[in-house]
Amino acid sequence: MIKSRIISTPASAEQNNIYIITDLIELAQHIHEPAIHKYILKQFDDPERSFVHINQYEYLLFIVKIKAKKDEHLILEKYRTTGNQILKKLNENEATCVNIIHPEKLGDKAFALAEGLMLGAYQFNKFKSAPAPKNSLSEVTIVSDELNESDALRLNCLVQSVYDCRNLVNEPAITLGAKVLAEYCEAVSIHSGIKTEVLNLKKIEALNMGGLLAVNKGSNEPPTFTIMEWKPSNAKNLKPIILVGKGVTFDTGGMNIKTGSYMDNMKMDMAGAATMISLMDAIAETKMPLYVIALLPATDNRVGPNAIVPGDVITMFDKTTVEVLNTDAEGRLILADALAYAKKYDPMLVITAATLTGSAVRAIGSNGIAAMENNAGKYTGMLSDAGFETYERIAFLPFWDDYADMIKSKVADIKNVGPSEAGAITAGKFLQHFTDYPFIHLDIAGPAFLDKPDAYRPFGGSGIGIRLLFNFFTRLIKTL
Repeated sequence: MIKSRIISTPASAEQNNIYIITDLIELAQHIHEPAIHKYILKQFDDPERSFVHINQYEYLLFIVKIKAKKDEHLILEKYRTTGNQILKKLNENEATCVNIIHPEKLGDKAFALAEGLMLGAYQFNKFKSAPAPKNSLSEVTIVSDELNESDALRLNCLVQSVYDCRNLVNEPAITLGAKVLAEYCEAVSIHSGIKTEVLNLKKIEALNMGGLLAVNKGSNEPPTFTIMEWKPSNAKNLKPIILVGKGVTFDTGGMNIKTGSYMDNMKMDMAGAATMISLMDAIAETKMPLYVIALLPATDNRVGPNAIVPGDVITMFDKTTVEVLNTDAEGRLILADALAYAKKYDPMLVITAATLTGSAVRAIGSNGIAAMENNAGKYTGMLSDAGFETYERIAFLPFWDDYADMIKSKVADIKNVGPSEAGAITAGKFLQHFTDYPFIHLDIAGPAFLDKPDAYRPFGGSGIGIRLLFNFFTRLIKTL
């Protein structure tokens, strides 16, 4: 992974340098050769151009000038995408390091540019016999009087956590089942200071986690339920924030088996768990002063001789009875047990992340995250602002009580699916049934796994949600 550092001493002109400018008049501070100066001015005649690249043989020169936009979040995102474009030029020229130099009050823009450079460098070549050439770039230095080493630590930790999340999501089910996922959590805890406990099948059965056990009935591998706890002595919250991630390591749909190509990418159905695991690592590595717990139910959902079938009634951890009408609506069953279990902690706030519904994808595509909240209105503004700043945007859907009527069952307390309409919302309402605390649900089904690259987000696992929630927690700390 590319590493970043931040220094305040001026960089030599005879290095690979990226100069951020806001006005072409500033060019004279960096470019002293008239011919090059004239060439750059000519290139910026195109108002949509965001950077100019000059190959000076022994080193590379980039001038970045982003067109002003109405919304600040669009400007930051343009810096990230420009960083990704510059990365390609650096790799083409086998550059190993680069400096980002910015004028006063543009530290956040330099950070975003570095973020795009670093996030765009991700590769998943683990299973290739002849891997694609690795990125040559290994170090990004930000020359800044505004930023400091804590910002470099934050950037490095966030990028590493996104990489780790992408790796987990891209790993095939044949090498990443529930047991391996739990072992990964334990490995994370060794270096991070996180306290981790893995509940095995026997303990899950003793707790009567009926949702997790039911989904697991078609599998040859037992489920796991992992609890990760970060509780620093300087935590600003007495009650924990709880993160719940869906850990379905492969989803066939169960007896309601997926048809056509709908099963192709279902190794990614544990992206919610991957997000929360990687986020916990970033929180611990940066020593964030928050008390945070992650609850991670994990299993695959397969067709087997003992698999549950439509019409079965199961009893959940909190004794709620559920009529299972669609075995492909399994994620909400394992999340429900975790949400009910979360009550024992009397949490300040609970957030779920899950690749939960195709309905969310149809509603907003891969452009953002479909979200719902109950009794958590005091947090939604901060979360929405964090979404815009990181460009991991959130669309809050209505969560009216009417939707709960759609999952009432004639033979049990509730059923696991409603009608075809408002599927993302009724799935959220199913989850809400198991809560009695401030609750936010993030359906990341659209952006968690991409069919083609999108700037600094690669094909496959995107790592969505980590930067969003880390930014949200950073904002939240200031209010506690």
